Amino acid sequence: MFQHDAEVRVRYGETDQMGYVYYGDYAEYFEVGRVEALRSLGFAYRRLEEQGVMLPVRDMRITYHKPARYDDLLVIRTRISALPDVRIGFDYEVINGEGVMLCEATTTLIFVDSTTMRPRRAPEELLTALRPYFTS
Repeated sequence: MFQHDAEVRVRYGETDQMGYVYYGDYAEYFEVGRVEALRSLGFAYRRLEEQGVMLPVRDMRITYHKPARYDDLLVIRTRISALPDVRIGFDYEVINGEGVMLCEATTTLIFVDSTTMRPRRAPEELLTALRPYFTS
């Protein structure tokens, strides 16, 4: 299993009238988590795009436990628990500065050829970067 932590500070514009982070903004936090997780492996999203690979989101599931508030420093913990094939799954936990888990989520993304818009296998370079985390 591969895991990476990224930090995000809640901006005022991300909060609603109640002072809580608007529920839809969590999707952007998850994007930060997965982009930075791949970057930490030496594999930037931009590199995928340059290789003609796109990664659209297929599905997303979120469970909210407690609200985040303006100026909270959040940890977006991102895990990849299985080697990707045509799909890659991410699990997330959003944790506040007191160590309280605020929400948990999963997303599934599909590797797509940007020319044909058809599903394709994960790039071998990405698999090579991830394999050491999945050997026993």
